[in-house]
Amino acid sequence: MQRLTKFFRNVVREMKKVSWPKRRELTRYTITVVSTVTFVAIFFAIVDLGISELIRLILE
Repeated sequence: MQRLTKFFRNVVREMKKVSWPKRRELTRYTITVVSTVTFVAIFFAIVDLGISELIRLILE
């Protein structure tokens, strides 16, 4: 039990050292991640559609 208490004390101590992003930075990072994920998802959906159509044309 003493080891567990020490562990959580160390966790609290380390969390106080963390440099948390400001609201503006967090918003910018969030927008960047969401737009990148959206772009990649659309890109791969288009590539998948293209490959599917190509295979469909070959097999017909």
